Amino acid sequence: MPSPSPDRPLALSELLHTLLEQQRISPDDYRQCHAPTDDSVHPLEQIAALGLNDRRRPGQSLDLDTLCEWLAEQAGLPYLRIDPLNLDLAGLTGLMSAAFARRHGILAVAQDAHSVTVASAQPFVRAWEADLGLVLKRRIQRVLASPAQIRQLSQECFHLARSISGASHLDTPGEGVGNLEQLLDLGNNTHEADANDAHIVSIVDWLLQYAFDQQASDIHIEPRRDQGRLRLRIDGVLHEVYQFPPPVTLAVVSRLKSLGRMNVAEKRRPQDGRIKTKAPSGDEVELRLSTLPTTFGEKLVMRIFDPRLLHSDFRQLGLDGDELERWHAMLRQPHGIILVTGPTGSGKTSTLYTTLKHLATPQINLCTLEDPIEMVEPAFNQTQVQPGIDLGFANGVRALLRQDPDVIMIGEIRDLETAQVAIQAALTGHLVLSTLHTNDACGAIGRLLELGVAHYLIRATLVGVMAQRLVRTLCSACKEAQMQGYRAVGCRVCRQTGYRGRTGLYELLSMSPALKTLLQADTDQQALREQAAREGMRSLRLSGAQKVADGLTTVEEVLRVAP
Repeated sequence: MPSPSPDRPLALSELLHTLLEQQRISPDDYRQCHAPTDDSVHPLEQIAALGLNDRRRPGQSLDLDTLCEWLAEQAGLPYLRIDPLNLDLAGLTGLMSAAFARRHGILAVAQDAHSVTVASAQPFVRAWEADLGLVLKRRIQRVLASPAQIRQLSQECFHLARSISGASHLDTPGEGVGNLEQLLDLGNNTHEADANDAHIVSIVDWLLQYAFDQQASDIHIEPRRDQGRLRLRIDGVLHEVYQFPPPVTLAVVSRLKSLGRMNVAEKRRPQDGRIKTKAPSGDEVELRLSTLPTTFGEKLVMRIFDPRLLHSDFRQLGLDGDELERWHAMLRQPHGIILVTGPTGSGKTSTLYTTLKHLATPQINLCTLEDPIEMVEPAFNQTQVQPGIDLGFANGVRALLRQDPDVIMIGEIRDLETAQVAIQAALTGHLVLSTLHTNDACGAIGRLLELGVAHYLIRATLVGVMAQRLVRTLCSACKEAQMQGYRAVGCRVCRQTGYRGRTGLYELLSMSPALKTLLQADTDQQALREQAAREGMRSLRLSGAQKVADGLTTVEEVLRVAP
């Protein structure tokens, strides 16, 4: 493409002509693309909206990312697909005003001591470059980025920066009850930011929308002496996103506690709450809140429960083949106990809810007892334990047994009393599902014995155990084949991690007659594992090896999570 003169914006006709010359579009498409256009829309966005076939890539269209990469190559600039997680939002928004960025359609995306990297979607407009370099006294490095990304992120970043600035009317940490290092500032009678202040409301709205956009599973808000910290867990890994001034951190936590119907004034005790809201897609999302007093104030963690989990099938969770058949065989039993085991964050909730959704038919009375209720589902009869009124797991199960249940789900077996009422329910003709925290499937039997459950009761009631872990799946856009499986490479789609999404590894122990004979008061777990392996049980690592062979993940990822 011939380089236009400086400060000449891109023209739709010129871009289409160059695409035709390079045989990226057909002559027919070229002739049909000269309808009247909207000058307020970037030419690349107008072309992308047409959905033209890319003749260099049969079967694929010229989407906005492809067009931006093409334009960057024509202009001799690097192309950047901006990752919001990699932006220093607080530092970058201070480099230029929102009006200047909006007027020129630019956004600062990185900086160091000597240069500032600025993203633009107009590679041949340069007038702003000298002015900005003069003000910042640093070299300007240009990259080309999507006009839609620049517009959206610029609006969000500067809006957030204004809200933070408006809420930060304290220069010192707020005097919260939970702060063990309170500073007496003589003569300063100001108080921490109001949780109902419009700026705080705006910050919380941005925080939740941002977490939904990034497909985070957890939001961590952590108070610190100098700056509060916001982190998101994405695909099992925590990413630091933003730092808030201490008074803003406290106000954000107070705002979220208020939304979660928690006691805002109580800052010395841990509390639990929940929020129901909507994601950008329009789907309702459940958030479970948990606060914990720390040195510098209350730490808040929000777990995001995607409602799609209730509508996913077992194969979407990574459970298929022989393991799926064995799981269905367990669920067909009319009574007994089925356990799902694994550490926190191993996907037990997703597996249980998908299983309950599978079991919940109009002919079945399905009751759950949870602490807390993870996701509200109309097909179940859900009860939350409340220790304050003596409604624990054990008392709750006793009450459920008088409700004519067919299937009972107990959130977790934590003590002997709960284990005993679960066994009693199984002995009286109910199917009971629950969870335990153990490393593998056979370890669940050892755990029950440690709690004090008699071995003959385990033998009489235990149908089977599923142990599970979650591994990150390889990014389909950049994974690279090797002699043995695939390796993680990293691209713009997966934020250079090489992974995108997660799948489950499963180890299923079905209690056969041979295994039941090995159940004694001093059961040898190694002998159990060997017998189970002879009967077809695959360990978590063998399950992971199958996922590696299928090209879904890597050996390193399996070794990271599987014992």
